[in-house]
Amino acid sequence: MAIRVWISLFLCVYALLGSLSYASESEEKEYVVTLDHSNFSDFVGKHKFIVVEFYAPWCGHCKKLAPEYEKAAQILSQNDPPVILAKVDANEEQNKILASEFDIKGFPTIKILRYGGSVVQDYKGPREADGIVSYLKKQSGPASTEIKSADDVTDVNKIIIVGVFPEFFGEKYENFTALAERLRSEYEFAHTFDAKLLPRGDSSVSGPVVRLFKPFDELFVDFQEFDVDTLAKLVEAASIPTVTLFNKDPNNHPFVIKFFNSPNAKAMLFVNFNSDLIDTFKSKYHEVAEQYKGNDISFLIGDVEASQGAFQYFGLKEDQVPLIIIQTNDGEKYLKPNVEPDHVASWVKDFKDGKVKPFKKSEPIPEVNSEPVKVVVADTLQDMVFNSAKNVLLEFYAPWCGHCKQLAPILDEVAVSFESDADVMIAKIDATANDIPQGTFDVQGYPTLYFKTASGKISQYEGDRTKEDIIDFIHKNRDKAADQGSRKEEL
Repeated sequence: MAIRVWISLFLCVYALLGSLSYASESEEKEYVVTLDHSNFSDFVGKHKFIVVEFYAPWCGHCKKLAPEYEKAAQILSQNDPPVILAKVDANEEQNKILASEFDIKGFPTIKILRYGGSVVQDYKGPREADGIVSYLKKQSGPASTEIKSADDVTDVNKIIIVGVFPEFFGEKYENFTALAERLRSEYEFAHTFDAKLLPRGDSSVSGPVVRLFKPFDELFVDFQEFDVDTLAKLVEAASIPTVTLFNKDPNNHPFVIKFFNSPNAKAMLFVNFNSDLIDTFKSKYHEVAEQYKGNDISFLIGDVEASQGAFQYFGLKEDQVPLIIIQTNDGEKYLKPNVEPDHVASWVKDFKDGKVKPFKKSEPIPEVNSEPVKVVVADTLQDMVFNSAKNVLLEFYAPWCGHCKQLAPILDEVAVSFESDADVMIAKIDATANDIPQGTFDVQGYPTLYFKTASGKISQYEGDRTKEDIIDFIHKNRDKAADQGSRKEEL
């Protein structure tokens, strides 16, 4: 969940999606095919290549994507052969088994299904119509295309992987094509007899060699390893910048995605790119990144102007800039505000040596907390929930969530019904503005409800969201005051 939230918040500035909302229903032909649980398998099974969007009607990003997706579907219907675009309402109860089958964690999620659905790949292309069309035309064609002239390789602002071979057959060539098929949704592949047609590198090689072109660091790298799994790892490592650049340039989008999908700890330096010190920061930060390459930590430098989503997610303030924050895989965050260029290296070393204390994002503690549903923030979670001798029903919500707004008056009624019961508390926490202990609560969507008994047992509430069902659950699962007292005596 966290990775998807990061990516969503960071990349919203790219405006990759269109700005129009769903069009009202009309009599015009719809080119996007609507699928559901009843026809999905049969329809997909009849096609060698099909693209499916999993969406939710309330999702703002889905609404923005809709007209671009429909426009792309119309254009691709004229392709030879036609490329079919489909959609599934993953919020519909009967379609949730499909969403689970395809591991849908957020909306919209687009999948490429090949060979009747036997091969499933993530869509990793643009989200505007022309970009969708261009990307899917390549995805529906051969995994690797032949380079016959220097004009066939002109775009060096992205990663391109080229195999140079004296002949287009044999084990090494077959392994290269297998790699291209495996990674085609992420990279562009090509092959050639003649290295002289390539824009960089030794033009005299006859191969076999795999040359990866990239718009950063050393600009190209050659591989002569042809085991598919080993080559895939080499490609992945070479395609991540030493320092990922985050600004408003959409060309950086794929590398930011890779940064957040990395299993490493993530170091992020946020500075004003118009500052007089920007070149000094970039130089010093790159030195640090080089020093820790291969040490389970990745580095990103972000322009404050493009990073409002990050500031919201991490609970940062612009008066802390320049700042560096590191997030580890266990969710812990470490912050150095108002950092100077010469202090970056020493602070990262202190982090690696375990000398930096974690930073916790929390809303301010409410001065008044007298409503029936009590407000919990990160700084009060321990005292109000874990250390309290109460049975606590805790809602994790998002302010923008429609389902949370529908649940709010129901929880108010539940809380009122327990107002005279000192052993029960109904509470809520804004999961977008407060850090949540990852090892205790698994919040995959909003609202999520957890129940902590007075004795400390924690379970997720997954019943119907009616007043009666929630009250019944609390009565059946709560610890009575007498029971709690007897447990303490036994201990």
